[in-house]
Amino acid sequence: MDLILWRHAEAEEGSDDMQRALTRRGQKQASAMATWLRKQLPDDFALLASEALRSQQTAALFAKSYEVVPALNPDASVEQVLSAIDWPRSGKTIVLVGHQPYIGRLAATLMSEQPLLWSVKKGAIWWLSHRERHGIEQIRLKAMMTPSMLGID
Repeated sequence: MDLILWRHAEAEEGSDDMQRALTRRGQKQASAMATWLRKQLPDDFALLASEALRSQQTAALFAKSYEVVPALNPDASVEQVLSAIDWPRSGKTIVLVGHQPYIGRLAATLMSEQPLLWSVKKGAIWWLSHRERHGIEQIRLKAMMTPSMLGID
């Protein structure tokens, strides 16, 4: 099963963190990444977003239908996120539109079993794949894509 960690695209500054909207550049970042993802993903996937406006706007540029999950809000911990998404037991590909620092910590924890803070650029995706081989669980990096790799600076 696959897990796509998608950091929301660039957002405006503001005092109400949950109401920060995407900038025009952020809209271009999210739209370009959404176009790339649509070509790569299987038909059966779950799209999850936090309650933050910028996360929902990023998700909406990918699909009309997505689930808002409060456990994915900016202050979430890795443990809260893993519990909320039930991955890899959920049995389907999950696209999670969320925030730093937990996206970087989640990628580090899943790939290296270390609670490090890896940097994830705004609008970027980290595509992780889970499998079991000879009774051993394996997580591998399937793709990492940034908006700049798609020609959006």
